[in-house]
Amino acid sequence: MQFIDRSKISVRAGDGGNGKSSFRREKFVPKGGPDGGDGGKGGDIVLEVDANVNTLLNFRFNRKYTAENGDAGDRKQQFGRGAPDCVIKVPQGTLVKDADTGEILADLTELGQRAIVARGGRGGRGNAKFKSSSRRAPTFAEFGEPGESRELLLELKLLADVGLVGYPSVGKSSLIAAVSSARPEIADYHFTTLVPVLGVVNLGYEKSFVIADIPGLIEGAADGVGLGHDFLRHIERTKLILHIVDAAAIDGRNPVDDFKKINIELKKYSEKLSKRPQILVANKIDLPQAKENLPALEKLAAQEGIKFFAVSAATHENLDALINFVGKTLEEIIPEAEPASEIKVFDVDKEDDPVIIERNDAADFIVRNKNLEKIVAMTNFDNEEGLRRFQFIWRMKNLDALLKARGIKEGMTVHIGEIEFEWHE
Repeated sequence: MQFIDRSKISVRAGDGGNGKSSFRREKFVPKGGPDGGDGGKGGDIVLEVDANVNTLLNFRFNRKYTAENGDAGDRKQQFGRGAPDCVIKVPQGTLVKDADTGEILADLTELGQRAIVARGGRGGRGNAKFKSSSRRAPTFAEFGEPGESRELLLELKLLADVGLVGYPSVGKSSLIAAVSSARPEIADYHFTTLVPVLGVVNLGYEKSFVIADIPGLIEGAADGVGLGHDFLRHIERTKLILHIVDAAAIDGRNPVDDFKKINIELKKYSEKLSKRPQILVANKIDLPQAKENLPALEKLAAQEGIKFFAVSAATHENLDALINFVGKTLEEIIPEAEPASEIKVFDVDKEDDPVIIERNDAADFIVRNKNLEKIVAMTNFDNEEGLRRFQFIWRMKNLDALLKARGIKEGMTVHIGEIEFEWHE
């Protein structure tokens, strides 16, 4: 199975339907009032955690997702149909970021959890909504609000109970194959495992835990050497770390030094990760060279205050004792409380919306304000009443004063969204 742990996709929520401008025209009702209905809401883009999705592989082939637009309103104050949401299934443990800003939009860790990452536009109001005591027969209606669009970066962090770490070729893949039904590629060369492998270890009736074979770390991994950041990301959510060393030192390295170097990388990457409970596991004790290094490794474990196991993934020696101890340890570990400030689900409705005025290369004025940009997109400037309403909103936003403070002169161009305006006193 191919394991894809990072993907970039484009999403676009649906536009709202246009409002209707119409008047009641019936026999015996010569002066029927405005009866244009509102447009329907555009569909949202929703990410949902699904137990049947295990990787981000589908997003390698499907990179664009678009929700449907809302239907237009109709006469007799008939509202347009709202569009259904576009629901995108993602695996448990998916971190969602805005690809342009790096902002975390959602941290999807629970089955069934949902996050709206792009809102559909609201439907434009029909002219019936603009009737008032001073405006008895409004002729204008709003266009539908454009739906939001953004580029998303999806990152999958494995939700395993136990993570195996260690230098390449220390036997992590052999160990996970020996204790679970996982079947990783195993060979006698470095970096056989290029992607994380998950295995379920059964301890008896209704007792099991998930173990992850993280690809081999090397010195400098915390600084991004090799695929260090990609590998370390997957260990962040494990409750317990099995630190595997090659007791036989087949590659001529010192297993004690290996242990210390890997822990340095863990600490450099995350102080919190370096404090995660560890078990030191000396593998390959079936080889005669292992006997020379076992005393030093036992002493190291005692100094670090951690449990030590000497095992052989090849002959299964001491594996049952290791796995039973891991199972008991997991039951005793109290899950860490997540920081209250950590973003779990992005709320697109709670964004600050200040009016920002900038200049472009042509010395034009650019007005940035989400609410204003929506109003511009929804205004029919070909309708005189719609234009007057927008001029009123312009005054309410105090745009003239803001533009004068930035030095605007007669006849200069102002951009709001997709529309250009020529400024006059």
